[in-house]
Amino acid sequence: MKNFLGTPLSEEDFKKKNFCYETWIANCFYAWDCGKAIGRYLEGLKEGKILGVKCPKCEKIMVPPRVFCEWCFVRTEDFVELKDTGKINTFSISYISWDVKRLEKPQIPAVIEIDGASPGYGILHLISEVDPKEVKIGMRVKAVWKEEKEREGKITDIKYFKPY
Repeated sequence: MKNFLGTPLSEEDFKKKNFCYETWIANCFYAWDCGKAIGRYLEGLKEGKILGVKCPKCEKIMVPPRVFCEWCFVRTEDFVELKDTGKINTFSISYISWDVKRLEKPQIPAVIEIDGASPGYGILHLISEVDPKEVKIGMRVKAVWKEEKEREGKITDIKYFKPY
């Protein structure tokens, strides 16, 4: 079998630019679809609402919403508005930011079980307006929202949760 490695360029070829090359700017576009359930959830956040979805078979209310029940495997389409309150399921006190920078004042990420959702369902968000030593599992919290004109349909439309 013959090895086809091509013809190597000499130093002279480079000096005289005796070679072919092409430059171009990539014109790449992409689209991202968050899907029906999360899309509706994000629309709700923009409106200042937390939406869940109710399973028609087992009646679990899940947040964030899913397109099917992970317990019954049936399609879910019944969106329900939930309260913007809940309780802390678990939390961490972190002196390191998401981009690995040391923090003087810690961040407190927590899983919040949203009132009206089935037990064990919740969202990950930050806790603020509280001394980190006071944070406890089971602590009642309420969402602090961005101003309506600032909301974009992102989880960050909720600035954080605070005790109430």
